[in-house]
Amino acid sequence: MPKQKKGNGLQSSAGLMRYFDADKKAITFKPIYVLIAGAAVALFVIMISYFYGTWPLLV
Repeated sequence: MPKQKKGNGLQSSAGLMRYFDADKKAITFKPIYVLIAGAAVALFVIMISYFYGTWPLLV
């Protein structure tokens, strides 16, 4: 019986393997931090609009 070759997988999946390896090095944020940052920016914009007299927009 011939020896079986141990490979890294299919040739077509080689690009996906490299993609997921690169993903491990990426900066990640928890979703709650993104939601909090978005709410903080929205609140900041509303406060600036209020202090400059453009809130509410009643013409």
